[in-house]
Amino acid sequence: MSAVPALAPADPAATAPAWQGALGELGDAFFSRVQPQALQSPYWIDQNLAHARELGLDEHWMQSQEALLGLTGCAVLPGTDPLASVYSGHQFGHWAGQLGDGRALLLGRLPTPQGPVEIQLKGAGRTPYSRMGDGRAVLRSSIREYLCSQAMHGLGIPTTQALCLTGSPSPVLREEVETAAVVTRTAPSFLRFGHFEHFSHSGQHDLLRRLADHVIERFYPDCAGAPEPYAQLLQAVVDRTARLMAQWQAVGFCHGVMNTDNMSILGLTLDYGPFQFLDGFDPEHICNHSDTGGRYAYNRQPSVAHWNLFCLGQALMPLIGDKELALAALETYKGVFEAAMLGHYRAKLGLIDAPQPGDGALVDDLMPLLAKDRVDHTIFWRRLCDFAHQPEPVRDLFIARSAFDAWAQVYRQRCQGLDTAQQRQQMRRCNPRYVLRNHLGEQVIQAAKAGDFAPLRDLMRVLRNPFEDHPGQEALADFAPAWASSIEISCSS
Repeated sequence: MSAVPALAPADPAATAPAWQGALGELGDAFFSRVQPQALQSPYWIDQNLAHARELGLDEHWMQSQEALLGLTGCAVLPGTDPLASVYSGHQFGHWAGQLGDGRALLLGRLPTPQGPVEIQLKGAGRTPYSRMGDGRAVLRSSIREYLCSQAMHGLGIPTTQALCLTGSPSPVLREEVETAAVVTRTAPSFLRFGHFEHFSHSGQHDLLRRLADHVIERFYPDCAGAPEPYAQLLQAVVDRTARLMAQWQAVGFCHGVMNTDNMSILGLTLDYGPFQFLDGFDPEHICNHSDTGGRYAYNRQPSVAHWNLFCLGQALMPLIGDKELALAALETYKGVFEAAMLGHYRAKLGLIDAPQPGDGALVDDLMPLLAKDRVDHTIFWRRLCDFAHQPEPVRDLFIARSAFDAWAQVYRQRCQGLDTAQQRQQMRRCNPRYVLRNHLGEQVIQAAKAGDFAPLRDLMRVLRNPFEDHPGQEALADFAPAWASSIEISCSS
């Protein structure tokens, strides 16, 4: 399909976004300017108007034909300068060399009440980094990313977000012929570990320094005044990444493709492919059908993140210089992660008082019980919120009830003297009732393929507030059906 011209001015009643350039200040070595490629007959699937309001976007403009065409890649929006960035990375533990935005176009940056935010189209056509791909995204994977970015945001986990989802009848060939879709993604920055790896491994150390200085200036200004600013940058990314991993683990989230080119320099959850929220608790669960070696299994995610940080540290070595400084930053990862994990689990258990020496053991003794009986992760923690008054619904989740009873006795003793009403309130703020289970996504996808987007919009409303009860939506919080175990999600999208 051919590139498209710029749009004529929109309806004068709508205020168009005030676009600013993004990455242009870094220079041409960091990106390629790319025109989007038009899709046939684009249409709205959904708009995240709550997020649009957060960004200060005019809702009239969001409803306009200009927005529809521009955010589907069927036109170049006035004021935008579409580009695709170049990066490299390690994929499944192996150096993959040059990669880049193979199906993502960065339109520009918008000033918002929360600070500048970049707007990116995913699925708008080929770029110089598409390799053998077509630069497209299909409806099923686009729905999954659209929903999951909202789910993670609703859970309070740092993430890229999605502004809207558009579709087209244009055919896209994957394992079978599917239809195209485009997700409009937002983030303060889409820079990845792989951007640093690219300029370091290619020996372009002046450009590596320019990139690091850019990131420090925009996102880590406290590092600028440090005696060793680049080592301090690494330390800051280590801290954010460790805390992100603790949040993933605590909510039972599996990413599926934790390559270094999918790791955000800002500690955001980036690139939703074969993700999954756990149903039955299985520490060794692999959500990516393509991950035959289990490299990115749920219980390996924290160590993989640490490995990826070592790759980032290696990439920054031309700037840091002193190996010991880099190692000192990297060695803090375990302590930050473990402290954050214990904090999350203390909150999930309702331990609202000061930490006690046995709190870690209380968590450590519980997890094997959940794993042995494959207890539903989300339902267990939600039911535990009412354990003080309704213990049986929690106990009923276990086959080995005597083992659970022994643990529960210790738990009750630990909770003695705590205000149960306050405890329950806190637990309900950190143990969600709703997560984006695979079967819920699959049901929405099947409805969307038939032209019905109402289930998607209903699920989006629930995922915005996953800790609250939503009358009439109880089925969305129920156990996964038996057929859910047969769902296979791969890197193909």
